[in-house]
Amino acid sequence: MHGAWADTSSWNGEVDSLQRAGYVVRAIANPLRNLTTDAASVADFLKTISGPIVLAGHSYGGSVITNAAAGIPNVKALVYVDAAAPDVGETTGRLSGSDSALNKNPQSLYDMVPYPGAPKGATDLYLKQNTFVRSFASDLPQNTAIRLWASQRPASTSAFTTPSKAAAWKTIPSWYFISTGDRIITPSSELSMAHRAHSKITEFHGGSHLTLISHPDTVTSVIGSAICSVR
Repeated sequence: MHGAWADTSSWNGEVDSLQRAGYVVRAIANPLRNLTTDAASVADFLKTISGPIVLAGHSYGGSVITNAAAGIPNVKALVYVDAAAPDVGETTGRLSGSDSALNKNPQSLYDMVPYPGAPKGATDLYLKQNTFVRSFASDLPQNTAIRLWASQRPASTSAFTTPSKAAAWKTIPSWYFISTGDRIITPSSELSMAHRAHSKITEFHGGSHLTLISHPDTVTSVIGSAICSVR
């Protein structure tokens, strides 16, 4: 499950590796509209799958899997990749960490665009190029980061302000991949959430918020550990 300002292609490296290993892999489109409805759409997809599921989420996608997995018995493991893992009642926007690059004047961070059917006061957020290149994709080559910035999917402000209705990590075993170079959801915030969830923690020294793109084999190895736990 991809996060905000990204799409399913952010998992291409992991998908390729896992498919070569013989696993059935699906990268699910995240609507990026509202945590409750985003999770419901993913849960509906998960209900069409038979057999055990290892569910991985990046960034805001971690909040989505935290809610989508609740009540689906064949989800056997959760993998958080530089991700949020909210408790019930928490919002994703409050979990980035006090020193996150997102804790600045929103006008300097985002291009804000209205969208049809938006709740009152909600807008779509696009990361500005400087924020995307320097903070979101800071360990990628600049030309790659600029291409990803140009093709980013927007996220509604509602996605970040909707309280979580579930905390699947309380009952489902979890793994947590933490990049020490993440400037969007800070390592200290991720460590706190990982310890709270009693996750198996992997700390990657360096990287960025997009380590799943820059170092997919390292991320895949953590997903592989989760898979092996349910075989």
